[in-house]
Amino acid sequence: MYVETQEEEPEIKLPLPRVGITNLKTVAKINWRGRVYTFIPTFEVTIDLTERKKGIHMSRLIESITEALSEAVEEEVKKIHTSLEDLGLAVIRRIEKKHHHQRAEVWIKTTLILEKETPTSKKVSYEPYDVEVGIIKEKGNIQKVLKVKVIGNTACPHAMANNQGRTHIQRAIGELEIRTNFEEEIPLEDMIEVVESSFSSPTYTLLKTSDENAVVRRMYENPKFVEDVAREILAKAREKFKGRIHVRVISNESIHKHDVIAEAWA
Repeated sequence: MYVETQEEEPEIKLPLPRVGITNLKTVAKINWRGRVYTFIPTFEVTIDLTERKKGIHMSRLIESITEALSEAVEEEVKKIHTSLEDLGLAVIRRIEKKHHHQRAEVWIKTTLILEKETPTSKKVSYEPYDVEVGIIKEKGNIQKVLKVKVIGNTACPHAMANNQGRTHIQRAIGELEIRTNFEEEIPLEDMIEVVESSFSSPTYTLLKTSDENAVVRRMYENPKFVEDVAREILAKAREKFKGRIHVRVISNESIHKHDVIAEAWA
C-alpha cells in the first residue's frame, strides 16, 4: 500500500490555479483532411489545485497524454486525431477520469511544415511555421486558442519616398492568435496564409535566382511599415475568423540596432 502524500493537507492552505507538467516532448500523428502529419510536439498540461490538497498526481497527466497518443497509433488511419486541438481535447477527456479539477489546460507547441511553390521556378519548398494550440476547460465550457508565427519581410516606404526609390528591407515576424469556442473550425493553414499574405513579400527556404529577383521586385512594389502589416493581418483575420484576435508583428530592423513592433487586439 502506497502513501498518497498528494492527498494530505498542505501547511499553507491556498489554492493554485495552474499545476502540472511542462516541456514534455513526444510524437503525434494527425490525420488532417485525409493526409497524415507527424509532429514532435511539446506539451504543457495543467489543472487547478484546491487549498485542501498538498499536490496533484503528476503521473496521471502524463498517462492521459500517452493514452490519447497510443489510441491514435493503434487505431486505423481514418480514426487518428483530426487536428491538434482534437488531440488536446482527448487528453482533457482522459484527465477528467483520473483527477478531480475545475479547470484544465492542454497546450501543444510544434512546427507545421507546409509545401510552398517558389514564385517563378515553381520548385517545391518546404516551409516551417511555429504553431501552438491550447485547449482550456473551465466548469464544462471548452475554448481553444490557436497561434501561428510566420516569417516574412518588409520594405520601408519612408526611405523609398525619400531616397529616389531605394530603401532598406528587413525580415519581419508576424504572430496571430485566436481564442474561440472549441467547435469553431479554423485551420492553422488559413491563419498562416492571412499573416504571410500581409507582408511586403513572403520568404522561402528555397529560391533560385529568378525567384530571388521576383521576391525583391515584389517587396519594392509593395513597401510596408510594420504598422501596415499589423493592420492588414487584423483586418483579414476579423473578416475570416470568429473569436478574440491578437496580432503582434516585429520587424528585425536592418539599419537600426533595435527592432520595431506593432500590436493590436480585436
